[in-house]
Amino acid sequence: MKYVIGSPAFTTHILAIQTGTAVPHISGNQIKGFEFLLPPPEEQRAIAHILGTLDDKIELNRRRNQTLEAMARALFQDWFIDFGPVRAKMAGHEPYLPAELWRLFPERLDEAGKPEGWEMVPASELIEFNPSEPLRKGTHAPYLDMASLPTTGSSSRPPITRSFGSGMRFRNGDTLMARITPCLENGKTAFVQCLPDDAVGWGSTEFIVMRSRTPVPAEYTYLLARDTAFRDHAIRSMTGTSGRQRAQADSVAAFKLASPSDDAIWHAFSKLIAPMFESIKVNAAESDALAQLRDTLLPKLISGELWVADAEKFVEHVSP
Repeated sequence: MKYVIGSPAFTTHILAIQTGTAVPHISGNQIKGFEFLLPPPEEQRAIAHILGTLDDKIELNRRRNQTLEAMARALFQDWFIDFGPVRAKMAGHEPYLPAELWRLFPERLDEAGKPEGWEMVPASELIEFNPSEPLRKGTHAPYLDMASLPTTGSSSRPPITRSFGSGMRFRNGDTLMARITPCLENGKTAFVQCLPDDAVGWGSTEFIVMRSRTPVPAEYTYLLARDTAFRDHAIRSMTGTSGRQRAQADSVAAFKLASPSDDAIWHAFSKLIAPMFESIKVNAAESDALAQLRDTLLPKLISGELWVADAEKFVEHVSP
């Protein structure tokens, strides 16, 4: 039953019957009015097994991506927030990074508590906020709305194509962070990896678009956008009336960051992090394809248009 309720057909039914303007709603009786074909119990179980196989693979990809991002965030925290390698050197601990990486870090923290030789700079020196991108009005381009951004994880929903009217513009490698309440507090943030090569995408005016400046890795900016202190700073910058408060890009851009004196640290960080996010991209794309396959198979299996045996053969290669 969960597949019927989660199907595009059921969603379309709900959207078609909802009433109200400010707060659309539906009644229980209206939901009960949704009609669908119901195969015999044995066939229902077979269909559930097929669709469950796809869901298992999607869940496995989700867990893999969760682990990859946790690893990336831990590395970001250690190098750029906690200054772990420098503190370890000061404490006389054994190196926990390869020698070529270990020697990149200073031997001590300065009086300000940052690695010796590093500078405290506003985020705007490392990141471009709301960069300008050419996109002519009426041009059909990939579009992401606020609902497309996740509250956890880096992957947005797949973009749809819409005619550009007005909105924030971005490219692959940019970070999108919601600036309006409660979306900012809820964590709506994404690392853009879902656009066609060299495409300009667009989306909600309630996004802050963040783009790393050379040599800062693109992934660094996304990891910063997930950092608790950075997000708290953004939330404190919010202005406006209750319920429509927005973070201000200029205020967010003023957040102070520790910037390495040696660009080799940026390059080393990129070399470690980029493969993780490439794997996240591949896993997310596979999950999107599997979800689309699941939603395509469901009505065909229930209606009998596609035989269960044929569908089982079709999904054998995606078994986790």
